[in-house]
Amino acid sequence: MNTTATTTEPLVLRHDNGHVCTLTLNRPAQYNALSEEVLGQLSQSLAGVAADDEIRVVILTGAGKAFCPGHDLKQMRANHDEAYHRQLFAQCSGVMQSIVNLPQPVIARVQGMATAAGCQLVATCDLAVAADDVKFAVSGISIGLFCSTPGVALARNVHRKHAMEMLLTGEFIDAPTAERYGLINHAVPRETLDDTVNRLANLIASRPTEAVRLGKRLFYSQVEKDLARAYAEAGEAMACNLMQDAAIEGIDAFIEKRKPRWD
Repeated sequence: MNTTATTTEPLVLRHDNGHVCTLTLNRPAQYNALSEEVLGQLSQSLAGVAADDEIRVVILTGAGKAFCPGHDLKQMRANHDEAYHRQLFAQCSGVMQSIVNLPQPVIARVQGMATAAGCQLVATCDLAVAADDVKFAVSGISIGLFCSTPGVALARNVHRKHAMEMLLTGEFIDAPTAERYGLINHAVPRETLDDTVNRLANLIASRPTEAVRLGKRLFYSQVEKDLARAYAEAGEAMACNLMQDAAIEGIDAFIEKRKPRWD
């Protein structure tokens, strides 16, 4: 049984502007809750972006007042079956890993509340910018459900003591605190949110694509390894990077005191 209303409107909208793609969670009446259908469409959208060589940066945001409150609790209760829940969390975890594995950097544009798996989504994105009046929480504990899967992304972005306090109390933190914790990069006035996100996206899009993609892949690979293996892998990646046309042009431009010509 599924409780998602039938609609012809896509649950994830895609808008391309040059080399920047914006994906928008589009269930504003449900605050963009992550139903299985939303997760399915988001997975498809990410796969489409991954295969699109024209896209260099992705912005992920939500329609309406909220960014994302997490899973659709009504749908979860309507399917009270352990096998269903295992499949749902596997589906959600797959989407989170798709973001990490996406060749392009992903920036969360957080215009509204982000809780539980919505906070997990913010933590999973490579970068995040939020309006300074936005609040964050991993609040499952307040309804008897420890946010175990959101905790995976949270613990990889903020200090573990901060992560545990959020997970054990379920209390909200404001955007400046989220910035201080490392959950987001910037907390900015709401009126400058789009300008800040677009500036960041366009700046990254102006960098050589080969180097950005290689760098993102290496970053997540090495960060989970011990120091010696991390340096070995990073050194190999840099040696490969130096053989790429973008690096050759960039170094030549530096030596010749001119701007690099990457496009």
